[in-house]
Amino acid sequence: MSGIRVIAGTARGRRLQPVPGDSTRPITDRVKENLFNIIGVHIVRSSFLDLFAGTGGVGIEALSRGAAYGRFLDLDRRAVRVIQQNLQTTGLGENAEVLQRDALSVLQSEPDRPYDFIFIAPPQYRGMSAESLRLLDARPGWLAEDGWAIAQIDPKEDQDLALENLEIFDQRKYGNTKLLFFRLKD
Repeated sequence: MSGIRVIAGTARGRRLQPVPGDSTRPITDRVKENLFNIIGVHIVRSSFLDLFAGTGGVGIEALSRGAAYGRFLDLDRRAVRVIQQNLQTTGLGENAEVLQRDALSVLQSEPDRPYDFIFIAPPQYRGMSAESLRLLDARPGWLAEDGWAIAQIDPKEDQDLALENLEIFDQRKYGNTKLLFFRLKD
């Protein structure tokens, strides 16, 4: 897994350390590049919440491309250390906060701020993507008024969710990875 890198922005080309073991599934460069092509210039001066952050690669990419603030959550102590190292390597730690917390528990609490982008990429096949979206739907204050929640799933995990506050507005499939894009209903 030595191929994890920052694709664009101020930290372009910097290699990121992987999390030891097989507890994480880093996003491929192809999917990450497509994700940020979809987000486009909206990333500039935005706030980004990277849930189940793993290596921190997606949130670091957001910071590299101009996000003003990034918060990284992961329950795994090794992942938290790797995220901190990767932020140091890229020089992007000044506008970042790394917390060793359970993302599902955090989403159950009252939001301390709204985010322009919330990226959800939990371990696969455990129902955690759907649960994250249900919790976010129950506490929509986590999402800025025109913000997006983006879930990275295996297409086999896709399911219709009965959500009151969130609506899906786009989805893209790249091999065995699917990105689902949600926003607040009008």
